[in-house]
Amino acid sequence: MELEALRSIYEGDGCFRELSPVSFQYRIGENGDPKAFLIEVSWPETYPQTAPILSMDAFFNNTISSAIKQSILDKLMVEVEANLGTAMTYTLFEYAKDNKELFMENQPVNTVTSVSNSIAIGTPDGPASKKKDKKEQLSKTQKRKLADKTDHKGELPRGWNWVDVIKHVSIFKLSFNIKKIYKKQ
Repeated sequence: MELEALRSIYEGDGCFRELSPVSFQYRIGENGDPKAFLIEVSWPETYPQTAPILSMDAFFNNTISSAIKQSILDKLMVEVEANLGTAMTYTLFEYAKDNKELFMENQPVNTVTSVSNSIAIGTPDGPASKKKDKKEQLSKTQKRKLADKTDHKGELPRGWNWVDVIKHVSIFKLSFNIKKIYKKQ
């Protein structure tokens, strides 16, 4: 019954994901939110008499420190103990949504940007490290030859790399005639 209730409650909710009939994920916070996290709840065979298995090992949570993950799981386990014996997956997801700011208050907001800034700051050249892509330098003769090959837009004409069909056919004909001559002799 809880499975049907979860499906109907979270139908169309992009944060909810059913991994299997006994395993679910819910994203707390919006995509791009540095304080967003993902909770996974799995039901053992004896659920709801026994506690569900809670996890925050999803790749989505890689930017969250392990101490904060453990803190969130500990607070969720207190809710699990309070609701043992009843269907609690919806309650856990809603509890996490309501307490998101409290759960993530010690999580630094700019973990990703600080890494990229430290890389940029750590370079010895500073601003000079941004190199411009150099264009290939051509001599006057090379430029002239290139201009002769291209049209007024700087593009090569259609078929510039095609095999000369007439030469190819005439060489084939010549070799064919030579073979005929040798056969007659």
